[in-house]
Amino acid sequence: MKYCLLFLFTFLNIAAFAQDYKLEGNEVKIEKPVLFESGLAKLKPESTAALEIIKKYLDDKSYISLLRVECHTDNGGNENNNQLLSEKRAMTVCTALVKMGVDCKRLIAVGFGSTKPVADNGTAEGKVANRRISFINAALRSRPIGGMPVDGGGKVAGDICAQ
Repeated sequence: MKYCLLFLFTFLNIAAFAQDYKLEGNEVKIEKPVLFESGLAKLKPESTAALEIIKKYLDDKSYISLLRVECHTDNGGNENNNQLLSEKRAMTVCTALVKMGVDCKRLIAVGFGSTKPVADNGTAEGKVANRRISFINAALRSRPIGGMPVDGGGKVAGDICAQ
């Protein structure tokens, strides 16, 4: 009985963890946030849970050969600074994932600055929605998905493997 309960508990934990991500098109959606210190490319500690989910996703989906980590900002401030910040943040996320054991060759860090808003930058809620990290499947078995460029049209932040 003891072993049955242990098995059931383990199974339920694994099942619950597996439900932490879902796909919408080529985007990996997670409930946990990726958060940064204001105006910096420094991850907040509460981002660890989100990164663990992405690592689990990549572990589960070995056929995803390239995951694009996109960083977006709102339109506040200088656009050049926003672009640079988005690139640095995307690279920070990728570097953290590599430290967790993800192969650097499976990640591409891309910054978009404020060029792809998903909400109205004229409202506080819209600005919050526009400051986001997106995880996009970019290549499947070493082939770009849908013939699209693996950078998604953004600016590649650098070589993750050189970090």
